[in-house]
Amino acid sequence: MRHFTPLTIATLALVGCGGPQRVDPSAVPTKAAPIEAEPAPVVAPPVPGPAAAAAVAAAPSAPASTSDFALRTTDTAQGARPSKIQSTATEAAVKFVVIDKDKGPVPGIVISLTAPDGAKYYTEETDREGYAEVLVPIGQKYQLVYLSLGRKDIAATVTVSNEKKQNIKLTLRYKREILPPSPSPAADAPAAPRFVLNGVTFDTAKATIRPESFVRLDSVVEFMAHKKKARIEISGHTDNVGNPRSNKTLSDRRAQACRDYLISKGIEGGRIQAIGHGDERPIAPNDTDDGRQKNRRIEATEL
Repeated sequence: MRHFTPLTIATLALVGCGGPQRVDPSAVPTKAAPIEAEPAPVVAPPVPGPAAAAAVAAAPSAPASTSDFALRTTDTAQGARPSKIQSTATEAAVKFVVIDKDKGPVPGIVISLTAPDGAKYYTEETDREGYAEVLVPIGQKYQLVYLSLGRKDIAATVTVSNEKKQNIKLTLRYKREILPPSPSPAADAPAAPRFVLNGVTFDTAKATIRPESFVRLDSVVEFMAHKKKARIEISGHTDNVGNPRSNKTLSDRRAQACRDYLISKGIEGGRIQAIGHGDERPIAPNDTDDGRQKNRRIEATEL
């Protein structure tokens, strides 16, 4: 007899950054099929920050303390839906439904599952019912992460036993946070959340990307590779030291250098815009070294 392994979260607040598409225009009244569930005793404070929320767990400054999903086995499963995948003797079918408490199912989210050896497995984007699925090898513990232009904190962990023919069902609660206004509003500023690509640095007064920046840019490549329809803007910013015109030119060259890097990794150029704003949009006062350092940055925005 085939065994189904359902999973549940009680009232689990999921917090992440920027991965989900905006739901307001595309929210649908369709209700997700009921998910057979067993409450798991995991509650975590929401992660602060200017972002759409979609991940469980620890605050950004905390170590990777995560929530283990509680799994159980049963001979029946309620609320089953047509699936493109089928569990086998060596692979479990992990099925997700992502739901916003107020708006219902959330489309456009990609979830990655990372095995202990670093191997990654990805869902497609959640559909109009917030549903997505993926096959993963059995007998391993996986870290769940929402792909995002922002932070990539571990959302939760799930242990898949060695049992054959497993169908694991996870309900993920989505919570949207209210974003603060732009510190430097402009008529042509994008309305979508902007994320500073911390760790992306350049040689002094040049547009040469330093090698230590590649890890952060590769996370943007990962996001773009699995969110097939996503388009982004890469923007460059400087402090107010020096000539404003030169600063704007430098910021534009740096944004273009980041765009060129993404294209070199296989992302279509038509999906990436690059622009330099110079010192026009500071996020901190320019009268301290720390403030000027924060203003020298690269941002990414999903369009």
